Amino acid sequence: MTSTNDHQHQHKHQQFSDSDSDSDNGNTGSEPLRHVDLSNSIFKSYLEFTNQSSPSTSDLTKIQSFLTSSSSGALSCLICLERIKPSHPTWSCSSLCYAVFHLLCIQSWSRQSSDLSALRAATRLPISPAHASDHSTWNCPKCRVQYSRSEIPKNYHCFCGKLQDPPSDPWVLPHSCGEICDRPLKHNCGHRCLLLCHPGPCPSCPKLVKSKCYCGAVSDVRRCGFKNFTCNNTCSKPLHCGVHKCSQPCHDGPCPPCRARGIYKCQCGKVKEERECHDREFRCESACDKALTCGKHSCEKGCHEVGECGECPLQGKRACPCGKRVYEGMPCDVTTPLCGATCNKTLNCGLHRCHERCHRGPCIETCRMVVTKSCRCGSLKKQVPCHQNLACERKCQIMRDCGRHPCKRRCCDGDCPPCSEVCGRKLRCKNHKCLAPCHRGACAPCPVMVTISCACGETHFEVPCGIEMDQKPPRCPKPCPIAPLCRHGSNCKPHKCHYGACPPCRLLCEEEYPCGHKCKLSCHGSRPPPNPEFTLKPKNKKSIHQSECTRGSPCPPCPERVWRSCVGQHIGAERMMFCSNKTQYSCENLCGNPLSCGNHYCTKTCHALKNLSATSFQKERSESCEECHLPCQKERRPTCSHPCPLPCHPGECSPCKVLVKRSCHCGTLVHAFECIYYNSLSEKEQMDARSCGGPCHRKLPNCTHLCPVTCHPGACPSPEKCCKKVFVRCKCQTLKKEWFCLDVQAAYRDAGCGPREIPKNQYGLGLLSCNSDCKNKVQVVDSELHLRKSKDMEEKEPETEKNVPKRRKRRQRVQEGKQMSRLQKILVTTKWVLLIVTLVVVLIAIATYGYKGLMWLSDWMNEVEEQRQRRAFRRV
Repeated sequence: MTSTNDHQHQHKHQQFSDSDSDSDNGNTGSEPLRHVDLSNSIFKSYLEFTNQSSPSTSDLTKIQSFLTSSSSGALSCLICLERIKPSHPTWSCSSLCYAVFHLLCIQSWSRQSSDLSALRAATRLPISPAHASDHSTWNCPKCRVQYSRSEIPKNYHCFCGKLQDPPSDPWVLPHSCGEICDRPLKHNCGHRCLLLCHPGPCPSCPKLVKSKCYCGAVSDVRRCGFKNFTCNNTCSKPLHCGVHKCSQPCHDGPCPPCRARGIYKCQCGKVKEERECHDREFRCESACDKALTCGKHSCEKGCHEVGECGECPLQGKRACPCGKRVYEGMPCDVTTPLCGATCNKTLNCGLHRCHERCHRGPCIETCRMVVTKSCRCGSLKKQVPCHQNLACERKCQIMRDCGRHPCKRRCCDGDCPPCSEVCGRKLRCKNHKCLAPCHRGACAPCPVMVTISCACGETHFEVPCGIEMDQKPPRCPKPCPIAPLCRHGSNCKPHKCHYGACPPCRLLCEEEYPCGHKCKLSCHGSRPPPNPEFTLKPKNKKSIHQSECTRGSPCPPCPERVWRSCVGQHIGAERMMFCSNKTQYSCENLCGNPLSCGNHYCTKTCHALKNLSATSFQKERSESCEECHLPCQKERRPTCSHPCPLPCHPGECSPCKVLVKRSCHCGTLVHAFECIYYNSLSEKEQMDARSCGGPCHRKLPNCTHLCPVTCHPGACPSPEKCCKKVFVRCKCQTLKKEWFCLDVQAAYRDAGCGPREIPKNQYGLGLLSCNSDCKNKVQVVDSELHLRKSKDMEEKEPETEKNVPKRRKRRQRVQEGKQMSRLQKILVTTKWVLLIVTLVVVLIAIATYGYKGLMWLSDWMNEVEEQRQRRAFRRV
């Protein structure tokens, strides 16, 4: 517990001593304790009274900014641009800006300003210098509020003004007495400030009072500084018209004019208009035209209230226009006669009189009498008409009140106006120029305030322009918003807002290697992009800011020691090696790994094996086992007579795809089957597969007919029962009958010879017996056959022409069409050539005559233009 308190005391001592970089003696350790943050002590009574945890930004901004500037050593005088130290006498403006100045600086400034204003007043106004000096004023260098000469500060007081020459105390705010402020609060509420003696405006009154809203309808208990409020109900106050009430929500200030619309009369009562209630009294544009008391004239006044016409202006005593002759008792409808004397009225110039006879209407406006006049500066005298002003061309050389520029006004009367030029002198900040009108004495301080903030922008203060380069950024209590990029992002120790790079991570890396071990070095991961260094550079220079993160260094190779086997993965040949050492070694034993065929083993010396999971380096160093070149000696399943065509291979042999030819049972077709398919069938399925599905088409053994049964294995069934019809003839072939084949076979068997022994061309011949007509018919038939053959030979010659094939006729037509198309092509080409030639000739003719026509038209237009110009010249 003691060590913790000592550490906190040392940390507090270090925090205080850091802010003493600009002490009075210039030594860092001359004042070991300096105020750093006195906000809690200054705002304590106010926060306790208002039950708040932190000061309100609207009421206490000025005080908070002053405390930040004071704790950072950035409180500076606007006049001399030097730092205001705790031991320096000061004066603060109490009107608007509440800026703090050195007492000597403000005294010198106020005296010079008041003397200049007194001199300016004495030269421009007809007053004595003493009176001008007594009533002279001076302005605050920052807010330009006027103070009288009697308000020039003479003594050094605290902020609240109760203590003169306040001592410098490290536990009290500099330039304050450390007591309650007790100044009257704004709005003259009757209460006083509860804060300790402080710079800047006093906050709003925190006391609770009972107040009413703006319309007075609602009462509520509120803070005295915010006692004015609106109830958001309708105001309902009587308006100025006395008829309507305010319809606006509860508001501050007087109610707006009544906007109720109605029909109102003008003052004379002639015109009625729809107007708003607040504008109900108006005058029309017509004249009154009411009869006057004389009964002869009407009122010529504009619209007015009833009874304000008055009497006739032409009654009673009347005079001539010049006023020299008076007439009494003249009727009002009679015009006053002219007297005939000289008018003698004073003209507008005020010096001469009208020399015309008595006349009606105004006299001449401009006096044309010639008089001797002098210019305003008195350097020129000349006779000019009385109405004309005389001014010379001489420029005034008198210096204006600025003392830098001459008047240069033409014909100046000596009362030179103030200088209208811009001062333009460089201010003390050396960054800006004086934009005020040209003046005597020192220029006002630069009004620009430069904001100096921390890296995150939460803590900031303002300093006068010109001293920002010598300031240091404020100390921000906020945490740094930059998230670390290393793997310890959530476990890193948080640090405060800062400029520049974040401090490095102090934790162990503990990043896991691919092998499974962890890195035991300090964190060396990526670093986030650093904040820019605190600099206030001119705007025309681009700030160079590193926007990319700094990549960390990779982890070193894994230093752990592990057992590593040889390249052949042989058991009992392991060695102890570093985990990161990927060197491979051979144990000089036989490889012994099974070859790719799966049937034999490798006989090479121990070598690295190729596999898909190996790295590219291992694949380069690896060596494949020897290849097996023996033929395949496996038996195929199902068993067949064909050997496997592949070399020695792993697994089962591929199915036998050799085509096996098998004829159908009848011998008509030859089927081609794959060996694997044919051998996988049973004997019955093989017989069914070999059948062609058509008739057997094998000749029966006893006759010339084919077997009618579907293709089948073995001998044809029942060949003696053939049901085909056969023509049976006699031996001379004159008689002919149809018998069934089975009857023919039975007849042959009955005759004692087998059907197989009969030739095909004599099958069925001789089974019928000849009769008496067989020989005669044979002769007639032979003669008819001879005649028929001769006729056929004669008819063949003409039929050759008639029975020409269609293809030959079509071929002849195509050849004739080709011959005709060549002639037609020649004619068509000649026609096209003639047509193209005529078109070219026509186009050339059109272009030639068109060009000549355009040239003729241009010449004609030029001639017309020349004729037009000649006519215009003659007229001139």
